[in-house]
Amino acid sequence: MTDLRVVTANVNGIRAAERRGGLEWLADTEADVLCLQEVRATREQVTEVLVGSPLGEWHLAHSEAPDKGRAGVAVLTREAPGAVREQVKQPGMDGLGRWIEVDLDTAVGPLTVVSAYVHTGEADTIKQVDKYAFLDGMDARLAELRRSATRRRGHVLVCGDLNIAHREIDIKNWKGNIGKAGFLEEERAFLDAWFTRNWVDLGRRLGGEGPGPYTWWSWRGQAFDNDAGWRIDYQVATPGLADLARRAVVGRAPSYAERWSDHAALTVDFGD
Repeated sequence: MTDLRVVTANVNGIRAAERRGGLEWLADTEADVLCLQEVRATREQVTEVLVGSPLGEWHLAHSEAPDKGRAGVAVLTREAPGAVREQVKQPGMDGLGRWIEVDLDTAVGPLTVVSAYVHTGEADTIKQVDKYAFLDGMDARLAELRRSATRRRGHVLVCGDLNIAHREIDIKNWKGNIGKAGFLEEERAFLDAWFTRNWVDLGRRLGGEGPGPYTWWSWRGQAFDNDAGWRIDYQVATPGLADLARRAVVGRAPSYAERWSDHAALTVDFGD
């Protein structure tokens, strides 16, 4: 029995996703919570797109990026959230349109859901400095969320595009990407720490030992057809919630022509 279904998806621009049928696809998942990244739109533009879609009646929490047409994260919920937090007072995180939290009462208990979009980065540039600043802030915020969940006997679920492939089984061409952003040892060390310190990578726990399943493929060349992808989209849970996770599915499109984003959504079902 599924008590809660959560879907996370990098939509690669919500307006483009809507034109390609992505919002209908997301609605058809019958999710209770949708976490979106790379929304790339203002609040007014997001609202306008949603109004004409099957998601028009859902509750929207949205964090807009300061640079128009870049980044942006959102959480859509069937039920109204008890609280929404866009500012978390961590250096390197606030005001970027890359992190938003909502508190929900759910069938599995009190739950904080995060939609996160970590920088892509670029080795040996200021872009990578910004990425590490965000990851440092994220590390501190995860510790705060974990302590809060313990006090209130609730759960936390962090969803999103983390732009890091954790291990060699998470990237098809891992040898060719050594030393490149997304597969740097310093980046992967953050995931090592989280996954050995009270956080559970549900995509890996429920998705088998790999390789894959991947969640991102370049639009270019034959990457999608050859399944030359990266697993960079995650649902990361506190242990009690992880114990309730029953199924994880990557919504890979049947063909290149049917893709509505360069990412595939990750769906996780929770239940007793």
